[in-house]
Amino acid sequence: MPIDRRTLLTVSAAAAAASLLPKSATAQESAAAGFTQPPLPYAQDALAPTISAKTVGLHYGKHHASYFTALNKLAPGTPFEGVSLEEAITKAKADGNQAIFDNAGQAWNHVFYWNQFEGGPAAPEGAFLEAVTRDFGGVDEMKAAMVAEAGKVFGTGWVWLVEGDGKLEILGLQDAGNPIAEGKKPLAGIDVWEHAYYLDYENRRPDHVKAVLDSLVNWRFVGEQMSA
Repeated sequence: MPIDRRTLLTVSAAAAAASLLPKSATAQESAAAGFTQPPLPYAQDALAPTISAKTVGLHYGKHHASYFTALNKLAPGTPFEGVSLEEAITKAKADGNQAIFDNAGQAWNHVFYWNQFEGGPAAPEGAFLEAVTRDFGGVDEMKAAMVAEAGKVFGTGWVWLVEGDGKLEILGLQDAGNPIAEGKKPLAGIDVWEHAYYLDYENRRPDHVKAVLDSLVNWRFVGEQMSA
């Protein structure tokens, strides 16, 4: 069942979880669960061969899940209990709470990451394509810039295509870096932590990023994240 993409940035963690859980799960049940990891929106092997089923299983089932587990241990009894992931990210950034920021950021980042592949690949179109052409010179140039930025992220982090100040730009952010905390609107995000690619690409991070951009990203989804 298609997900309403535009709700991703604004709904609360509990509401987001409820919208992505099977219909048998009620909103009350989802809220009671705290921060809840949404189900993977496709089969574990759906991204192969670009991202293998084994990588997805470890990435989603171990790494992504661990951020929700940590949040649900850290948040109870604090001002972060019952807030959305977005609120947790921005409040933790302002308060200097690194543990909440890292886990909320990574929880949110990965929900976005998995969702951008659903229904893909699909070519950029409409206003998004026009913006890409205006700000990068074309789709291939945009992808090349994202691959180049991926090579500049030292150690662990993310490469984001974002909208800010009326234009598109690319951000390379360390660790749990999230565009929301930078005042930018995320449109696409590629995980460049080693757990995202090492089983399939070993140390060839640029090859992985290029393959994901070329063969997995649903660019229509990306375009739907743009401001109206």
